[in-house]
Amino acid sequence: MRIAVLADTHDRYPPTLPERLREADEIWHLGDVCAPDTLVELEQLGPPLRIVAGNGDDHPGWPETLRLERGGYTFFLIHIPPARTPSGVHAVLHGHTHVPRDELDQLGVRWLNPGCITRPRGAGTSFAWLLLEPGCSPEWRLVKL
Repeated sequence: MRIAVLADTHDRYPPTLPERLREADEIWHLGDVCAPDTLVELEQLGPPLRIVAGNGDDHPGWPETLRLERGGYTFFLIHIPPARTPSGVHAVLHGHTHVPRDELDQLGVRWLNPGCITRPRGAGTSFAWLLLEPGCSPEWRLVKL
């Protein structure tokens, strides 16, 4: 399974992004979409689009958090990283900082951030692929834009 993970689009993205996401089985957006119509082209790609609300979002249909199970792993999606590790998850995926992240905490939970699509803080713009293969640990691949 190939999951495209992005965050912090802030009303725009590079024109090449939809084509780069065409191979996704799902698309996860970790908040700060800002204008919902920004995602119309991504919705039209076909794969399910899961969105959590960011601090710049005011969309009643977007939850603040999502807990998703894929490939035997539990993923916790949120915009602003929580102060504590949520229980019962294998990975926390967040946006907000505009800085890519791939770290393991003291509990063995992986913390992942795809960086940002706009307004980078030092690392440039990026999104990530979360690759899930049966019998393998999840693979996180950061893609620079």
